Amino acid sequence: MTLLRMLWLALMLVGAMPAAMAGTTGGKPVRVAVYRGPAACDACSAAARRAIEEAGARYQVDYVGPGERIDISEASLARYDLYVQPGGGQDIPAAFHSLGNARVDAVRRFVARGGRYLGLCMGAYLADAGGFGLVGQELDSEVGRPGFPVKTIDDAVVAVRWAGHADRVFYQDGPYLRAESDEAGFRAIAAYENGDLAAARYAFEDGIVVLSGPHPEAEPSWFEAAGIPLEQMPRQDLFKDLLDQLAL
Repeated sequence: MTLLRMLWLALMLVGAMPAAMAGTTGGKPVRVAVYRGPAACDACSAAARRAIEEAGARYQVDYVGPGERIDISEASLARYDLYVQPGGGQDIPAAFHSLGNARVDAVRRFVARGGRYLGLCMGAYLADAGGFGLVGQELDSEVGRPGFPVKTIDDAVVAVRWAGHADRVFYQDGPYLRAESDEAGFRAIAAYENGDLAAARYAFEDGIVVLSGPHPEAEPSWFEAAGIPLEQMPRQDLFKDLLDQLAL
């Protein structure tokens, strides 16, 4: 077989590779730190980790936090590309207090120096001006907002417009977000049916912050526990879209 024919066959085989297979072999590794501890619920941390790992083999995930093998510090976060603060309970001040000043400062400096922050529900609340200070606004619950169908803190599914497409997503008393200047790196990602922002991207100094009020990482068990039919799960991979917004 001539060298030219061998090269032609090799190109044909590469072209025939499934897209999913090709995606798992390309791209630089992305190191991800997912918080696990009193400022999050165990199921929330686990769901966030699984959703990230299912997004592709290049995502290499560790748990970090008090009581974990790796705690949160400037030195430990320096080895990561992305820090994830998952969902948690209802007591936001207690969750923030449990982190401690040293961990809060480490996360803030990590993002300021070019790191990425992904905040989900409680993790979005904790990013606000009274928390990590990654966005210049105080966040409030979407519950009770004009035109929002959920009136209690009970688990629910809500309609959203996500990346230009109608979908639905699991909701647990998450916040609504406010728009900021495009010059500040702001980008709307998703909106609730009443037009309030459900997910958005912000810039903090040299870093990128992506916040989501609802839970695109919610697993089938969450829907089953809440008595919500699995047919109400998102039709699109909303969580993967959040990762893509981080430009990793």
